[in-house]
Amino acid sequence: MMVLPVTNVLMPVFALLIIHHSISSLKTMRSVLAALNLLCIVLVLFILFSSGFDVNLPNNRVEQRISQTPIPAAITFAGETVPLYDREVRERLDRELTNVTHQHSSTIRVMKLVQRYLPVIEDLLRRNGIPDDFKYLAIAESGLENVTSSKGAKGVWQFMDATATQYGLEISNEVDERLHLEKSTIAACSYLRSAYQRFGSWTMAAAAYNRGSAGMSEHTAEQQENSFYNLYLNSETSRYIFRILAFKQVLSNSQDYGYYFTSEDFYPATATKLVQVTNISDIATFARSYNTNYKTIKLLNPWLRSTALRGKNGKAYNVEVPL
Repeated sequence: MMVLPVTNVLMPVFALLIIHHSISSLKTMRSVLAALNLLCIVLVLFILFSSGFDVNLPNNRVEQRISQTPIPAAITFAGETVPLYDREVRERLDRELTNVTHQHSSTIRVMKLVQRYLPVIEDLLRRNGIPDDFKYLAIAESGLENVTSSKGAKGVWQFMDATATQYGLEISNEVDERLHLEKSTIAACSYLRSAYQRFGSWTMAAAAYNRGSAGMSEHTAEQQENSFYNLYLNSETSRYIFRILAFKQVLSNSQDYGYYFTSEDFYPATATKLVQVTNISDIATFARSYNTNYKTIKLLNPWLRSTALRGKNGKAYNVEVPL
């Protein structure tokens, strides 16, 4: 508590001077009452200033308690052990765990979207023979949202144009299947399966998803090393696997990292049915025919890029509409 010493000294003197002046000029009862009122005010001010009331300077400190982010004793990715006995590997995991833990708004956003989108991704990973841990790759890539990167990659799985078309995704003026959760997940499964066959490691397959299979092959040849954890890589790819691991650890043990939510806090999936179409002349009119609106159709089908859909060569599309 900070007290103003000069004020403490001057206030009594000031009070005495005022009292002396007032008493010497008293001629009426009104003057006496005015002097007494003034004396009371001076005494109150003196007491307040003497006690340090309201004169403390702000200390500009935020009251919080930050401690070491918990690092697991052991962790795996897709059944492959992460060598945490290696100090450098442990420090890289520590960095990403700290980032994911303390980026509160983005981590909370992911947690709330998990219930809406992960069941779809988990089912397709399982049916395509891809380990369940790759759902965390999708989270690391996009936060489960149809974002667009600075390089032009789009969707939950962040496909570039060329790679998307290579793996069978349609991109046109009216359709961008990189934004189609089911189709883009299947395409990602194909890419990852191919990368695993090439490198013989799911960890390396995940790294290749970021760096590219050709790029990872160059690194392994140049450095004569096949383990991701022993490769010298660019900063983004070097951190990539650990960001995936960090999401796995925090989302699987959320309360250990300070996140307390109930099932009611999560965003539910919308109940829908599929309508097969080959042509939609006007999406707004189509929406009204299913007792919904344009916005809802676009939100449920972000892969629809225009106000209409004219399939190529009679190609059929499944459009989600609310029940």
